[in-house]
Amino acid sequence: MKTGRIKHRTHDPQVALMPLLQGKLPTLKRAQRRIAEGVVGDPEQFISHSISELATAYGVSAGSIVIFCKSLGLKGFPALKIALARELSEPVLLSGEKNHQPTGLPAILQRVFERHVESLHQTQKLNPPQSFEAAVKSLLKSRRIVLFSIGLSFPIAYSLYARLRFIGLPAFIEFDTHLQIAAAAEIHRGDVGFAVSVSGNTRETVECLRMAKERDATTLCITNSIGSPLAQTADIPLYAAPSAVKYFQAPLASRVTQLALADVLLAMIGQRRKRQALSHIQRAEEFLLKHRMPSSGANGAPRQRQRFRTTKPAKRSS
Repeated sequence: MKTGRIKHRTHDPQVALMPLLQGKLPTLKRAQRRIAEGVVGDPEQFISHSISELATAYGVSAGSIVIFCKSLGLKGFPALKIALARELSEPVLLSGEKNHQPTGLPAILQRVFERHVESLHQTQKLNPPQSFEAAVKSLLKSRRIVLFSIGLSFPIAYSLYARLRFIGLPAFIEFDTHLQIAAAAEIHRGDVGFAVSVSGNTRETVECLRMAKERDATTLCITNSIGSPLAQTADIPLYAAPSAVKYFQAPLASRVTQLALADVLLAMIGQRRKRQALSHIQRAEEFLLKHRMPSSGANGAPRQRQRFRTTKPAKRSS
């Protein structure tokens, strides 16, 4: 079953502009990138100035700003200003804030958790419900689900693979990149190719998804980069908002939002095939319990391991 690609020809008011622009930044050309950086860096300045003043400040033409607005699915410059003003009026923390950040463990804890919560809210706004619906429909109807990922995104893909297998879906993944390419070459119509990448332009991952698409498989992806080669290749792209938590280097960026997208897919799948999922989980739990260490009682003696109950207790007769 081939699912059509989800496209945004007009701006969806439920999709937040700020995370959308942050996701687009890595793939924008020079003039468009200057405008996007200006909007993300100081959205209030964008709202309060005319198009000619902004063109001078960004070193671009007024026409480039109009094209930029239309590339977001908006009718023009006034529509972007209205959308930004509406979004800035919401009580959210902007990732571009430049206030002095306090140090110390309590402050770090609060800052990290607040930024993760913010990124999760942004991720929710970036993905319309129909994207999840299409993705889940494809996964449930697939003959095989083959996952592609390398580097620090691989643990996310592997976690998704393991949990899909745990609820009974035919998921497969290879650790070696050459074997991933070989797996992509063996994909057929009715299969799903599913790629995970933060940047969306990792050569091996993009190549695997393109091969899957050429072989008529349905292609899905989770990426933090909107408009990246991976997102353009996928029939159904899901976007994780870039993490606002700043670490020492970019490769240490959080994968919390990617995991959240995977959890949504798993929750929807579990809801739609609840009986089959529970059956697989119970069967696996029966065997997994045998490999767990017995817990100790109060006197140090090992407690008897409880078996996983699969049937309801009989009703007591009156």
